[in-house]
Amino acid sequence: MEKASFKDYLGKKVHVIVDRPMGTEHPQFPESIYPINYGYVPNTVSGDGKELDVYIIGVFEAVKEFDGECIAAIHRMKDDDDKLVVAPIGKTYMKEQIEALVEFQERFFEHEIIENKLKFI
Repeated sequence: MEKASFKDYLGKKVHVIVDRPMGTEHPQFPESIYPINYGYVPNTVSGDGKELDVYIIGVFEAVKEFDGECIAAIHRMKDDDDKLVVAPIGKTYMKEQIEALVEFQERFFEHEIIENKLKFI
């Protein structure tokens, strides 16, 4: 299977399988609770050899699956484990809002948020 890039998903509809629903513990760090739903795009392979990871924002209950729009990506500078940011279709978030919502995990990594530039046209 070909390596998936976040660039292939920006601005597109994405189906997400949620393996860490909102309110669950991180599997390696039980003191860390997921404040948002977190999952992956099935049938993909990212830089770390696993499925392409996804933060789901704008959904305020635990879900098992989700269809939404990829509005941004988190590009980690010193890690080959980029993340998609998916929201309900038609919902937009400013970069600062995205940063605040993923801070619980991304504070540990040097990263940048890459937005879907098409939404500004």
